[in-house]
Amino acid sequence: MLRFATTPDRQRILAGFLNFRAALHSAGLTQGFQWLNGSFVEDIEVIAGRGPHDIDVVTFFHLPPNQTQQTVSQAYPRLFRSGDTKADYQVDAHFVQLDGDLPEPLVGQSAYWYSLWSHRRNWQWKGYLEIDLSSSDDAVAKTNLDRIANHGGHS
Repeated sequence: MLRFATTPDRQRILAGFLNFRAALHSAGLTQGFQWLNGSFVEDIEVIAGRGPHDIDVVTFFHLPPNQTQQTVSQAYPRLFRSGDTKADYQVDAHFVQLDGDLPEPLVGQSAYWYSLWSHRRNWQWKGYLEIDLSSSDDAVAKTNLDRIANHGGHS
């Protein structure tokens, strides 16, 4: 992820994303993965002559034991409202629960996000990133991001 921390705006967005992940972990969402996309993962400065505004994230998650989607969202309401995640974390957040009773919604959501994110608006192929939801590497990423930001550039 640090390869995207090339400007102060990108560093701010990446710091927000790491804070978003910390909030997810505080809510007990530690198992699953995230798909990352949007202008943040593209060379938008060259493509469109501007910097990214946020990072697009779909979090595929397993609920914590003895929790429901409703209990988690009631305990952490700002974490699950798109406008709040953009304001708080610079993250355009979407969620897909992995441990539902029926496989059809999961297949449908996966197909939707893949079809939306596999091409640019001009139908040119592109990719997206997948990272584990575990917090195991987040502290190292935060330390490295702080080091890059404090030294005024990219390492």
